[in-house]
Amino acid sequence: MNNKKIFIKLLFILLIPITALLFHIASFYPQFIEKIYANRIYKEMIQILSSITGILPFSIAELLVLFLIFFVVWMLLQTIITAIHHPLKRKSTILNFIGNIIILASMIYFIFIFIWGFNYCRLPFSEIANLKVKPASVEELENLCKNLIEKANTLRPKVIENKNGVMTLPKGYSDVFIRASKGYEKAANIYPELGGNYGNPKGIILSSAMSYTGIAGIYCPFTGEANVNIAITATSIPSTTCHEMAHQRGFSREDEANYIAYLTCTMHPDVDFQYSGTVLALIHSMNALYRVNEEKYMKLKELYKEGLVRDLAYMRSFWQQYEGPVERASTKLNNAYLKANHQKDGVRSYGRMVDLLIAENRLKIWK
Repeated sequence: MNNKKIFIKLLFILLIPITALLFHIASFYPQFIEKIYANRIYKEMIQILSSITGILPFSIAELLVLFLIFFVVWMLLQTIITAIHHPLKRKSTILNFIGNIIILASMIYFIFIFIWGFNYCRLPFSEIANLKVKPASVEELENLCKNLIEKANTLRPKVIENKNGVMTLPKGYSDVFIRASKGYEKAANIYPELGGNYGNPKGIILSSAMSYTGIAGIYCPFTGEANVNIAITATSIPSTTCHEMAHQRGFSREDEANYIAYLTCTMHPDVDFQYSGTVLALIHSMNALYRVNEEKYMKLKELYKEGLVRDLAYMRSFWQQYEGPVERASTKLNNAYLKANHQKDGVRSYGRMVDLLIAENRLKIWK
């Protein structure tokens, strides 16, 4: 390999530390990222991109992932074959393969940060929504859970059931994808940052395989597509769709995307979205209560009406069938993140989504 090729490869590899440094610097300027990057550069770029990719009914992102997997496997096989047949070139062949993998990773990382990753450095949604997030007492969390249970119980009789008494979507997931933007249109009247014209969400063809990872949806910034695992329960599909649409609008943090999903679902004119968003918030809030006071959790759980109980049981049984090493690893990472947000004094932070829900609930109490 000549010096010119080595130099070019080193430049590509250097993209990793350079991009990481730029990302670190950006974290100190959330106002600038919010105003210039999130609401101008990113928003305009992704609306154009998602409108183009949205012309096709299938997920381009899914095809890209499959292509990337096959490409890497092909490179690996080529390396193995060359190393076997040319022992003298074995070391250089393996080093060349490792170098190419690093270059590929650095290019993906560079593009990822510049077309979406900087959104992690934007203002917290609490500031955008003017919600005063602060540590809350267990009583405040309990009060939030009570309100969500009451709301879920009220909405549940209005949704359509299947023969097993579980919520269903009579027109299927495709109809959900078409209607999902209605909640965002309503929310954008209050929070313009949630507005814009984007391509419709898309279902993943290999959703059953995706379920083994414990992932309900994924946003692909390289294509601007909000992708949804269509194998998940009907109760979860509307809120998951709105969650991925939050990412599409530049809200990178998972917990904030959950809150935005709840917000846009509850603002949606259709009851299936309202119920799905409420159940999403209820699950997160009750899980938080369980971690700090199991007795209060068990007492409130008795307030669930039959329809809600059936839906939650079905959701639980759905994910149980996919439990395994991959799912457990994902769960451990998520639990570690939640624990890192907890405070050890008399009041606690319950994770960004629940903190936002409590902040919203405080406003409702005082009104």
